[in-house]
Amino acid sequence: MSDAAPALKRELRLWDLVFLNVACVASVRWLGAAAHAGSGSITLWMLAIAGFFVPSAFVVSSLSQRFPDEGGLYIWSKRAFGDWHGFNCAWLYFLSNLLFVPSLALTGVAISGYVWHTNPAALAQNRPYTITFTLLLLCGGYLAHLFGLNIGKWAGNIGGGATFISAILLVLVAAWIAYHHGSVTRFNLIPAPSWGSLNTWSQIAFALVGLELGPILGGEIVNPRRDIPRAAWISAIGCAAFYVAGTAAVLVLVSAPDVNQVTGPAQAGLNGGLRLGWNAFSPAFALLIVFGIFGSLASWIAGNTRLPFVIGLDHYLPQAFAKLHPRWRTPYISILFQAAAAIVLLGATQAGETVAAAYQILVDMTVITTFLPYVYIFCAGWKFGQRVAAGFGLTISIAAIVLSTVPPPEVTSWQIFELKVIGGSLFLSGIGWVMFARRHRDLA
Repeated sequence: MSDAAPALKRELRLWDLVFLNVACVASVRWLGAAAHAGSGSITLWMLAIAGFFVPSAFVVSSLSQRFPDEGGLYIWSKRAFGDWHGFNCAWLYFLSNLLFVPSLALTGVAISGYVWHTNPAALAQNRPYTITFTLLLLCGGYLAHLFGLNIGKWAGNIGGGATFISAILLVLVAAWIAYHHGSVTRFNLIPAPSWGSLNTWSQIAFALVGLELGPILGGEIVNPRRDIPRAAWISAIGCAAFYVAGTAAVLVLVSAPDVNQVTGPAQAGLNGGLRLGWNAFSPAFALLIVFGIFGSLASWIAGNTRLPFVIGLDHYLPQAFAKLHPRWRTPYISILFQAAAAIVLLGATQAGETVAAAYQILVDMTVITTFLPYVYIFCAGWKFGQRVAAGFGLTISIAAIVLSTVPPPEVTSWQIFELKVIGGSLFLSGIGWVMFARRHRDLA
């Protein structure tokens, strides 16, 4: 792998990584899910930050300094536990992003209705509209990185900036309205004891993943050993404040039962603009959110398209994945393959479900296939010395996997939900085992 690494262009510096982390971790979409669970979710944020986010920052920083190569978590798991475990960790993470990217695009399209439509809630449930514009958003995200990180990184930079600007605006508007008119929510920081809250908690923990994405681009960072840990801690502080303050701001403006889990922040912006008499606030605020979501989409795509590239270099995927474009020096086969796969998965999860239920299935499958690689990451952290942080993070990761199998009330059938979420996750993992076993036999 070290022989192939110089072919990649080192384009990313410290603040590129900070904005990339912000675009990946601080997503407005999770504010709606947390606020819908009630004000007790603020306590859940604090617990998840202390028990998972801070430990992940310690472990990711430590492993990045030890192994700064392109591939990140693939290299960490491979060095800690061997080739199969490295492949399985990267394969599951690769799959999780294939599932995550369409759900993120769905969120952006649903919120875009607040920019130009008089009935955005109805537009968000309009299947032709959501599917058409989700496909356009997905294609735009993949194309942004086809021409190189020198171009693609600006999507993350702009998206990270737009995310924080939208959050600051939301908090300021909510604070002014709470001071002058009071909050629509009576805050109670004790979480509600319900199955729905448990499912939401797994999403809250999942909202805090993303610090591991930057190290996947280690071969394209100017100084990975120095800048990855610095960027992790700078962005971690801002992202933690973003989630706690942002959830509180949504609840000031919208009561928990009325918060839409997908478009909740845009709802809050609409209510805030109406109460202030600013008709232009809601569409401008929603547009900022859409920019932030597109930046997040592009940032996740940047990391995920590099995993098949490094696995291809190790010959566990077809050699086409290890090819770089002769002009742009990007893993273009991996990018084009993932664009096609994401489109297929979007269509499969939409079959037989409402838009809201399809979104939830994508989220829960993504949680499972993301936290299984985190089990590997924390186990590698444990092996290489970060035992306290790894112990906390490992416990939260396993709990999140279990809780993500709890069906939410909006599904049409809990049996079909479990079949899609659990069965689908096992099926996708099994494909990885078959591919690895076949390639391993050929290489032996």
